[in-house]
Amino acid sequence: MDITRRRGRRRLARLAAAVAVLAFLVPAAYAAVSPGSADLGPGTVAEPADERTYVSIQGFHFAGYGQSKKPARLVAADGAAEPVWRFDGGPDSRWFYEVDPLPGGTLFVTSTNPDGTVAFEYDPATDEVVRRYDRPGLIDTHNTAWLGDGRLLVANMRATENGVSDDRLFVRNVTTGEIEWEWYFRNHYSEDTDGGVDDDWTHVNDAETVGDGDRYVLASPRNFDQVIVVDRRTDEIAMRLGEDGNHSILDEQHNPDYLEREDGTPTMLVADSENDRVVEYERDCGDADPRLGAGTPPADCGWKLVWAVDGFNWPRDADRLPNGNTLVTDTLNHRVVEVTPDGEVVWEFHATWAPYDAERGAPGSDGPTMADRNAGGRVTVSGGADDSPASRYRVADAIAAAGAEELASTYGHVEPWVRPAWMGSWAFLAAILGVLVALTWGVAEAVGRRDRLAAALDRGRGRDG
Repeated sequence: MDITRRRGRRRLARLAAAVAVLAFLVPAAYAAVSPGSADLGPGTVAEPADERTYVSIQGFHFAGYGQSKKPARLVAADGAAEPVWRFDGGPDSRWFYEVDPLPGGTLFVTSTNPDGTVAFEYDPATDEVVRRYDRPGLIDTHNTAWLGDGRLLVANMRATENGVSDDRLFVRNVTTGEIEWEWYFRNHYSEDTDGGVDDDWTHVNDAETVGDGDRYVLASPRNFDQVIVVDRRTDEIAMRLGEDGNHSILDEQHNPDYLEREDGTPTMLVADSENDRVVEYERDCGDADPRLGAGTPPADCGWKLVWAVDGFNWPRDADRLPNGNTLVTDTLNHRVVEVTPDGEVVWEFHATWAPYDAERGAPGSDGPTMADRNAGGRVTVSGGADDSPASRYRVADAIAAAGAEELASTYGHVEPWVRPAWMGSWAFLAAILGVLVALTWGVAEAVGRRDRLAAALDRGRGRDG
């Protein structure tokens, strides 16, 4: 009788395990056979844009292989957020990062491949690469900037060898091959910054000239949680926003923009990526002159938060438009949005997979600061299409609702990179749980039948002998 009962309980346990595995895996299977999408197109368009919007999409590659549903590409959207053209860059461009409009309607693009960096000028009118500059050995460069007169500004990261970091900013004359200026981070930061030098010490992801001429370079050493302005004449840091490890100011930011109030007060608009927000800070030096070029050292100044909009998922670019709205690249929500000072979405373009940078308008068309608009405060992004990724309740949202906000942030930033594009957040979690239940079931069966398995192995060894 006891043997019969044990067999009955085992059958029930197997049936329960089988039902659980099926229940967990059915959503994933349904997602797999349902039509997938890597579409580009409009979401909410309450206010059509008056110019085209150019978007660089990073896409996803692993070990040299890409995913067809996570493609890297350049795209343009018209005022109604409809795609106008797309460009995949060919075999030499695996990832796309910075895209900058140039006078005349061409675009200057930073792209990379496993061998190095390719910076090129692309003409959308002819669908041709007008010129290109290959820099083998420069790994994962996120930003190059064309300064004119044959000069290229480069933010060089991942340049550590034998424990010594060569991460730097430099200007190269592409005609002569001469390095006209270079600035090494190791000469201005202690080696214990960000926990010590490693293979990706600074992750400097942006460099551009600010102010009149090209004396000052704005740079974003992401891993240092800082935005800095470097004076090329003195090689000194003229301005510094943020500090290493102080994530209440910035947390691994991307693509800062330097703005000035009408009275010349320096203002920084930053995609505060790991904090899932866009922020605007203005410089406050007390009675001293805060303006660029005044010479007031960073130690004598602070920065005041004047505007913040949260509710994004790993934003990596924010640009102030001439109308006072802000264009935000909401990377892991796979969209580009234009938001008002109140955080309302008035224009939305779906841009899968993982857009990096978005630009609208001619070079130098940055709009007003929040102070000059008599706006500011802390708001949360609102609006957007009901079917956009940002509107879906995801696993990370549930984790945050349970009070584990740090875990939720980590999960929300990692999950999209490992989850198939055709699978939703909850279906992905269900698939993981289904696999875990199946593995546990398999281990339990092996343990329960260990005597039979051992006997079978003994018989096999006996026959071999």
